[in-house]
Amino acid sequence: MRFLLVEDNAELARLLTAGLVAQGLAADVVETAADARLALGSIRYSAMILDLGLPDEDGMNVLKELRRDRDPLPVLVLTARGSVDDRVQGLRAGADDYLVKPFALEELVARLQALMRRPGELLGRSLSIANLVFDTESRQIFVDGRPELFSARESAVLELLLRRQGRVVTKKAVEDQIFGMSSDVASNAVEVYVSRLRKHLTECHALLQIHTIRGVGYMIAEDTGSAQI
Repeated sequence: MRFLLVEDNAELARLLTAGLVAQGLAADVVETAADARLALGSIRYSAMILDLGLPDEDGMNVLKELRRDRDPLPVLVLTARGSVDDRVQGLRAGADDYLVKPFALEELVARLQALMRRPGELLGRSLSIANLVFDTESRQIFVDGRPELFSARESAVLELLLRRQGRVVTKKAVEDQIFGMSSDVASNAVEVYVSRLRKHLTECHALLQIHTIRGVGYMIAEDTGSAQI
C-alpha cells in the first residue's frame, strides 16, 4: 500500500516515512496543499495522511475538495489542533480518522490499518488465493501455512494484484505502487519486479499465476495447470 503524506515539517515527515517503510508500507511526501492536489491527480493512493497547518493554505480545504468531488480516499488527519471543536470539524468535513500531535507511530500505523479494513476496494486484513495467504497487517505471506519471506517491493506488487483479483492491473498502477513519485525509474523496472515475484512464487510452490495482458498490465489467478501467458 502506498500513502500520501502531506506534512511540511521535514523532520517529522522523514521519521514518519521511515516508520511506515519499517512496517512494509510506502509513502510519498509533499509539503503544501498545492502539491497534494498534484499528487492526488496523478497517483491513486491507498490513503492520505493530512496535516492541516500547511504553509500555503489550510489542509482542511484539500479534504473538503475531495469530499465535494465524492472521492472516497481514506483520510487520516494528523495535526496539532486538538480541541473537541477541531476534531468534530475535521470529522464532519470528511476525515475518516483524526489523530492529534504528539502521537505514537504504532498508533498511527494501527489507525491506518483499521482504515484499510473498512468496506470498499481495500477491504480485508487477510488476502488469499489458492494456497497463499497475505496478512496485510503483519505483512507476512504464508504458502500452505508456511511463512515465506518476500522483499518489500515483491510484497507491494503481490498485495496490489491480490486486492484486485479478477481484474487487470495496469502497468502504470504497478509502477505507482512500487515507486510512487520517484523519477528515477528504469523503463523495464515493472517487468523486472514482476519476474522476480513470479520466480519467488514458483520456488515456494504457490499455486497461482501472474498473467501478462500484453499492452495493458497484469492479472493474478489460481494455477489451472496451463502455461503462463
